[in-house]
Amino acid sequence: MHAKDILIDAYSRIREEVHAAVEGLDPGGLNARPAADANSVAWLVWHLTRVQDDHVADAFGLDQVWLSQGWEKRFGLDLPARDTGYGHTAAKVAKVRVGSGDLLTGYYDAVHEQTLGCLRRLTAKDYERIVDERWDPPVSLGVRLVSVLSDDLQHAGQAAYVRGLLQSV
Repeated sequence: MHAKDILIDAYSRIREEVHAAVEGLDPGGLNARPAADANSVAWLVWHLTRVQDDHVADAFGLDQVWLSQGWEKRFGLDLPARDTGYGHTAAKVAKVRVGSGDLLTGYYDAVHEQTLGCLRRLTAKDYERIVDERWDPPVSLGVRLVSVLSDDLQHAGQAAYVRGLLQSV
C-alpha cells in the first residue's frame, strides 16, 4: 500500500465522521451550543471543512472550493471571505449558523472531492516539497496533510460529542 492510499483512506474516514455527526440533526441541533462559549456542530464541521479547503488548496496551488464553487455565498455568513474559524471568539462562533445539514455535508463533500483528486496524483517525492516556510522547520506537504488530517478528525470527534450531549438532554 502506498502512502497516498493510506491518506485517501484516512481522509475518507473524516467524511464518514462528518456525515455521522450532521445527518438527522435539524437546524436547532446543528446550531445549538451546549454553553455560551462552546462550539456548535455547525461551527465545528464548517471550521474543519474550511481548514481542509484552505490548507489543501494552498498546498496544491488551487482555488478554495469555498470561493470557486460559491459555497461562501450559499452559507451567507457575516465573516470575511477567507475566514477559516481559526481563533474565533464566542461571538464569531455564533455567526456560523446553517439552515440544514445538507449545506454542511455538501460543502464538505465538495472539499473532500478536491482533496481526493490531489491525493490520487501524489508521488513519493511530493511529500517532501515545502509548502509553508513560515515555520521552523519549514512545513512539507506530507506534514501539512497529516496536520490537516489530525485537526479534522479532532473536530469531527468534537462534533460527535456535541451531538451526543444535545441528544442526551
